[in-house]
Amino acid sequence: MKIAINTRLLLKDEIDGIGQFTLESLKHIVTKHPEHEFVFVFDRNPHPDFIFAKNITPKVISPQARHPLLYKIWYQYSLHRLLKRINADVFVGTDGMIPLKTRTKTLNVIHDLNFEHHPEHLPNSLRKFYCKYFPQFAKRATRIATVSEFSKTDIVSTYGINPNKIDVVYNGSNHNFKPINETEKAAIQTEYSESKPYFLFVGTLHPRKNVDNLLKAFNAFKQASNSDFKLVIAGKKMWWTSQMEDTFSGLEHKNDILFLGRVKEEDLYKITAAAYALTYVPVFEGFGIPLVEAMSCGVPVITSNVTSMPEVVEDAGILVNPSAVLEITKAMEDLVNYSSLRTTLAQKSLEQAKKFSWAKTGDLLWQSILKTNDAKK
Repeated sequence: MKIAINTRLLLKDEIDGIGQFTLESLKHIVTKHPEHEFVFVFDRNPHPDFIFAKNITPKVISPQARHPLLYKIWYQYSLHRLLKRINADVFVGTDGMIPLKTRTKTLNVIHDLNFEHHPEHLPNSLRKFYCKYFPQFAKRATRIATVSEFSKTDIVSTYGINPNKIDVVYNGSNHNFKPINETEKAAIQTEYSESKPYFLFVGTLHPRKNVDNLLKAFNAFKQASNSDFKLVIAGKKMWWTSQMEDTFSGLEHKNDILFLGRVKEEDLYKITAAAYALTYVPVFEGFGIPLVEAMSCGVPVITSNVTSMPEVVEDAGILVNPSAVLEITKAMEDLVNYSSLRTTLAQKSLEQAKKFSWAKTGDLLWQSILKTNDAKK
């Protein structure tokens, strides 16, 4: 087979959740199936790290697709022509977008439909583009893959897609996310949290990640406990809003909140493993990779009781209403006050994390590719 794959989100030192899904699953698939040809399609010259096997042929097409208008040109014209020229058997759209008029069989990976449920969290141009075209992308795809049963159900109900057309391909966790000893934790805390225990948030600071309520909850925790805990936030302030800034500025304990910005992957392993708990309470999530990364380290998680998060965590974490600041605060207090609870959740986390790995992701995505290739045009 000749399999073309959208790899435009593979950017050195700037990989987000979709890019991580793409890279990790493809590492597994490409090396496991050397008999097939994989055409990686970029919108700029790729870093050599992403051409990691002999059966990969990189293709760069213009323009750089970083705006809705450029999306239309890149996907519907440049990519359409490329697929016709190379005569690909299957195209994998890793970010939910495909050429609508291509005759190539398409596997469309739609991670979630957050923009349908929380359009207020996106700029107008993106919101209009996604809401206009994603229903078409879903209907035109030969098959669809998504990252949770929640997202599958959401795609079925929102777009009226036959559930038999959709495969669930869970995200995974890198094997470097693993438990560490107390000596290692102390050294990491010295480096990143002023030698204090810390709650951790990982992710882009976007409104749907509910950072505003997390800040309020941590401040309330500090007021009630008089503890030396810190809140460490690892992620870019790409979507930092005036509301977040106002909330942060008004906190009594803002000096105990440490913003690390985007951290390198090798540093994230350490920062996650040394955390007292992960506090990850988005209002909407298709999966939530930081949850599995924390659980793989035996780190207890506090997460939201909505969308996909209960499916990913099950009983290995504390589930809270993301809109209820006091619930988030109480979860923090319970983990600090009841050591037996934290020990139990740490053990359950390690067991729950075994259900997810990038190798499993790759195998599931490969099965979905085969189903796509076998489907009638």
